[in-house]
Amino acid sequence: MQRSGFTAEDFASDPVDVLPDNEDVYVLFEEMGTQWRVGMNGPTGLDYNVMYHKMDRMRLPEDEYRVMEMDIRVMESHALAAMHRK
Repeated sequence: MQRSGFTAEDFASDPVDVLPDNEDVYVLFEEMGTQWRVGMNGPTGLDYNVMYHKMDRMRLPEDEYRVMEMDIRVMESHALAAMHRK
């Protein structure tokens, strides 16, 4: 059976500090950890319906909302690349 997503080995590297300006988007990305859409070849992306709901509850100003959405997409892209690299 093929597993999808991250394994414990994916997190075996040195810890990384999160800058204060990135803390909110990091927390949102962590909260989205169970919201990956999965196809025949593994994860395909995050469920944006859930992400938008969570972001709406944060009551962000419009400019911050857009920046957070773009930041999540960057993190999602790199996470997908890491998951499919194996």
